[in-house]
Amino acid sequence: MSPTANWSYPTAVRFGAGRISELAEACLAAGMSKPLLVTDRGLAGMEITSKTLDVVEAAGLGRALYAEVDPNPSDTNLEEALKVYREGGYDGVVAFGGGSGLDLGKTLAFMAGQTRPVWDFEDIGDWWTRADPDGIHPIVAVPTTAGTGSEVGRATVLTNTSSHEKKIIFHPKMLPAVVICDPELTVGMPKHITAGTGLDAFAHCVEAYSSPHYHPMSQGIALEGMRLVKEFLPRAYADGTDIEARAEMMSAAAMGATAFQKGLGAIHSLSHPIGAHHHTHHGTTNAVFMPVVLKFNADAIRDKFDRAAAYLGIDGGFDGFCDFVDGFNDSLGIPKTLSELGVKDPDLDVLTADALKDPSCGGNPVEMTAENTRPLYEAVL
Repeated sequence: MSPTANWSYPTAVRFGAGRISELAEACLAAGMSKPLLVTDRGLAGMEITSKTLDVVEAAGLGRALYAEVDPNPSDTNLEEALKVYREGGYDGVVAFGGGSGLDLGKTLAFMAGQTRPVWDFEDIGDWWTRADPDGIHPIVAVPTTAGTGSEVGRATVLTNTSSHEKKIIFHPKMLPAVVICDPELTVGMPKHITAGTGLDAFAHCVEAYSSPHYHPMSQGIALEGMRLVKEFLPRAYADGTDIEARAEMMSAAAMGATAFQKGLGAIHSLSHPIGAHHHTHHGTTNAVFMPVVLKFNADAIRDKFDRAAAYLGIDGGFDGFCDFVDGFNDSLGIPKTLSELGVKDPDLDVLTADALKDPSCGGNPVEMTAENTRPLYEAVL
């Protein structure tokens, strides 16, 4: 049986197979009468997208689609989307898709009524207070992958095309008003995307659990999120139509993004520059870095992962957990090196500098420096 539930933590979540049928009701509840559905180019022509637009249109809310979103969404995508949004007179966003569609959709709704440039709201100190909260339009989020968890997040990742840096844009009101998690929307995901997105959720849980910051609720969520990925990702990978496995992976994705309110770490700070410069798949890139970062953080996290391994049914404590991660990656077809991932001639000086500027650094249990960060890149070349 596939689970069904209504949750209000961290926001209102309508969870269960077939619940995309409630999208128009969710839009109205969020205060929209003319929503714009934002997704990526790959999803634009797919049946799940046209059927979703049918639901909105049948309720008299129009049929509007913006799908010019890159795999790593950028400021250029945002500028184009804002022009379409403002000229069309839309009053809310349905953010639809994987991380790219969700992040651009959320950023679009956030920026709809702002007068300052988007980079003024980077996740630095209290920069989010610069935003006009009345200029933030409502968001309904509909994930079609089980990885980023952006549907329950208060931030987005946007590439600055002039500096080739991924920046985190944050505001508490960027959290969608309503989320529809319908595992049937993820059934068509190819194996490599199922693996990459699933391991993104796993990385979120691992890094949140490793973070030294105090947040016991996030700690508990991260631990159970790891268990769900360990148990259900192999099933979703082996049989894409296994609706229970797809549902549990959607839960794990939302849990990872809820947990990382506690912090992320070196996996993400190393991965973001690779994605910005070399346009790799974010979750798969995280998976490549996970084994080397676990070893890097070993002294600081060993006791925690001795406990986690016991809960997860993994023998050998922290070392057993590291062995499990290696085998898990292999079983899901994850490359062992950046070159296998398609990264050619990386500039390690630039990547190291960008990694150290990434806000995820602050949640790593071992302080990252130029001297210890460059070798992490070298280890996965």
